[in-house]
Amino acid sequence: MGMRPPAGLPSLSKRSRALLVAALVAAVLLMVGPRLISTYTDWLWFGEVGYRGVFTKVLLTRVIVFLVVGVVVGVIVWLALLLAYRSRPVFVPVSGPNDPVARYRTTVMARLRLFGLAIPLAIGLFAGLIAQGSWETVQLFFNGGTFGITDPEFGHDIGFYTFDLPFYRFVLNWLFVAVLLAFFASLVTHYIFGGLKLAGRGGTLTNAARVQLAILAGTFILLKAVAYWFDRFSLLSSSRKEPTFSGGSFTDMNAVLQAKMILLAIAVICALAFFAAIFLRDLRIPALATALLVLSSVLVGAVWPLVVEQFSVKPNAAQKESPYIERNIQATRQAYGITSDNIEYTGYPGVGSAQPQDVPADVTSIANARLLDPNILSPTFTAQQQLKNFYGFPATLNVDRYETDGQLRDYVVAARELAPANLTGNQTDWINRHTVYTHGNGFIAAQANQVTAAEDDADNNTGGYPLYNVSDLNTQPNDPALQVENPRIYYGELIAQSDPDYAIVGGAPGAAPREYDTDESNYTYTGAGGVPIGNWFNRLAFAAKFTERNILFSGAIGSESKIIFNRDPRDRVRQVAPWLTTDGSVYPAVVDGKVQWIVDGYTTLEDYPYAQRSSLEGLVEDSIDQNTGRLIPRKEVSYIRNSVKATVDAYDGTVTLYQVDENDPVLKAWMGVFPDTVKPKSDVSADLQAHFRYPEDLFKVQREMLAKYHVDNPNEFFTNNAFWSVPSDPTIDTTANQPPYYVLVGNQETGAPEFRLTSAMVGYNRELLSAYISVGADPENYGKFTVLQLPTDTQTQGPQQAQSAMTSNSTVASELSLLRQSNRIQFGNLLTLPIADGGILYVEPLYTQRNSPNAFPQLARVLVSFSDTNGIRVGYAPTLAEALSQVFGAGAGSVATEPSEEAELAGSQTGEVPAPAETAEQPAVPLPAGNTDAAITELNASLEALTAAQRSGDFAAYGEALARLQSAVAAYEAIPK
Repeated sequence: MGMRPPAGLPSLSKRSRALLVAALVAAVLLMVGPRLISTYTDWLWFGEVGYRGVFTKVLLTRVIVFLVVGVVVGVIVWLALLLAYRSRPVFVPVSGPNDPVARYRTTVMARLRLFGLAIPLAIGLFAGLIAQGSWETVQLFFNGGTFGITDPEFGHDIGFYTFDLPFYRFVLNWLFVAVLLAFFASLVTHYIFGGLKLAGRGGTLTNAARVQLAILAGTFILLKAVAYWFDRFSLLSSSRKEPTFSGGSFTDMNAVLQAKMILLAIAVICALAFFAAIFLRDLRIPALATALLVLSSVLVGAVWPLVVEQFSVKPNAAQKESPYIERNIQATRQAYGITSDNIEYTGYPGVGSAQPQDVPADVTSIANARLLDPNILSPTFTAQQQLKNFYGFPATLNVDRYETDGQLRDYVVAARELAPANLTGNQTDWINRHTVYTHGNGFIAAQANQVTAAEDDADNNTGGYPLYNVSDLNTQPNDPALQVENPRIYYGELIAQSDPDYAIVGGAPGAAPREYDTDESNYTYTGAGGVPIGNWFNRLAFAAKFTERNILFSGAIGSESKIIFNRDPRDRVRQVAPWLTTDGSVYPAVVDGKVQWIVDGYTTLEDYPYAQRSSLEGLVEDSIDQNTGRLIPRKEVSYIRNSVKATVDAYDGTVTLYQVDENDPVLKAWMGVFPDTVKPKSDVSADLQAHFRYPEDLFKVQREMLAKYHVDNPNEFFTNNAFWSVPSDPTIDTTANQPPYYVLVGNQETGAPEFRLTSAMVGYNRELLSAYISVGADPENYGKFTVLQLPTDTQTQGPQQAQSAMTSNSTVASELSLLRQSNRIQFGNLLTLPIADGGILYVEPLYTQRNSPNAFPQLARVLVSFSDTNGIRVGYAPTLAEALSQVFGAGAGSVATEPSEEAELAGSQTGEVPAPAETAEQPAVPLPAGNTDAAITELNASLEALTAAQRSGDFAAYGEALARLQSAVAAYEAIPK
């Protein structure tokens, strides 16, 4: 009976082949085309911002890494296939009519070059594509330097662990991949061509197959021996003892380290056994060596450290881990910039011993107490300063400071940006959306401790709102520091939220302006920003990039047109400096007459030896992030520095990077990778430096570290007894962390105002105040921490307790209950202010918002809490001055009542919401003196008046009714019982 020969792949007709080729070409174009278009448009964009060197360096590095890794892996696999094929047996008997190998052999032989080249090429291609993502590791290896700090275990400079070791790991891992793939490729090839037969009990190998597989297996195990050598250094970043501490522990240094060396020796022996199989036909020797390596890996590498941990370390953990905790404390302080060089620890009693009006620093602090909460007032800014429906403000505003009239003052600031999401109706037409509504208009600032006063007219609800300084196309403030030469905002956070994010400006020479500027005039962009699209090739590229045919056919685009995209300041910085991690808060500032977005950039490392490793996401998230959706950096770090300050011009999009930490080795390495991209610190102008803030995200990371790493004693560290905690935000109902607050406070020596970022700290899993952390943000004391440490036996109330004390006060509780019937209550930022030579003052603004669709927050009351040896005292009044007088006695509030010239002109008072003026229609009611019945009658009458005012929605009348009720309650409580 005849046997049918093994069938190969079915043949294709010419037409089928043509269709297949066309389909493959189309598939390649679909995959590669968008990437090529994106690369070209990115090349144009980097040229626009002046950082094309960054683009080409990154692209070139990726290409080289892709080629090197791809070629190395592909060639090793190709050589393995080639050697396996050439050493195949001359005659391969067919084992039977149904032998599946024969079919595969025939198929491969029919297309030998296809399989011999396509397989290594595909493997090399995929390996290169994966490897090119590690371009940063490669560049840091070639440009990294030293830290000048050595590790306590091996004596290597920290630079070895951060710059060199990751590269060695990278190379080793790809050699592992290449050898492993080559082994399997050889194994399959020998099997197909008869070098390996599985017939019989143990199968058979030809000499050539045995030699090749033995060499590859021995090489793989030899690489494993090298990996064991490098594993020793990785122990310094061990996570065995997390979350207690990171880095090498007793078990790591006294069990795992020795295990690595033993396994290294066994791996070398095992590799030699495989190499010996080249000459010896007996494969039992390498098999036994492999079994020994596997068994040792389990017993020596896993079981032995576990035994040491359970029976030696745990019963004596504090003693055993003490030297390694010391290493962790020292390394963490170095890695997070919280060493004694920039932190001053000061004892603080927590109990005041003076009147605040008698302490110059307290006078400054209270006079500048911030009553405008930037996290609440965005709807108020929008309602009062939006001007047009297509303008808007971010959900969270910012705090900055300006020197006006010779005085340093803090302001709540925002840019009036274009908000594409607000466009409606025909405004959303492509022409209008992308060529007419192209930019915002103006810089808005409101002094943080001022609000408008209530007018005498009972129908005018103007009290409790910010007092604005506006710099836009129609107005300019009197203060030169706030004046802007060109208030048009083409780049911003809100502008970039449009999808797709681009605007087309300019047109044909002599064409009429088309961009909306004011109701009376249009505008044509004249800035340096934007990529020219006057030629058809660029128009075609951007039409494909944004999948928009109108870019090709619109008559609004002329020879001088440009397309503006990538308009988020944070994204622009990340594009030109991909090695930076940016802060979640970007803020506008008027610098030398221009609106500049200031972006804080961090250099980070994942494996700083012995330093605590944490997730940035977990460290920086707080109540603001939960409510506003602020962007949070997401990465693991064990080292962080705010080494770069970046600015983005709001008009032309110019990105400038400044070096602000001249001692950061990581920044120096990146400056070696991208020379001339970061300007030296000396190039920072005085006006710009005056607006640098200490970044919030970095401060949150450092306060979390200080909560543990202020402890010097390893035994105390191990017991957690002296740890602190970040308090939860008492102004909301969740357990999210309280955010840090920027405040303008008095210098303890001179009384002059200082701009600082501050945070209260409570005891570990407690609510009593344990410490107060603040860091300077002014040029002369930038980055200098002051930590006020309270005695462990004090009972100073923390933020949660202060909030509870204020809201549970009988007067406050009764008024809040009434307010909630027709208003939404919002508690503003609860500021913690050290005053009175040892005391703690809490100041909190209270905002009301009527339950109506178009209502927005307005400041209604100020709460104050202070505790001393006489107990907790609470102030609650329409003004900060009145609230302070309630706490410290008559006249104490005078430190918060001196109005500035602008406030006097506008009818406002510094640091307070003035009490509602009395009107002829509703005269003040005299307080009953000592008469219980009269007091009760007045209480009832005042409650009725308050209810009537609530129903009317008249804020002025409501304020009068609240004041009347407060007086009635005070009179009733003063009656002897």
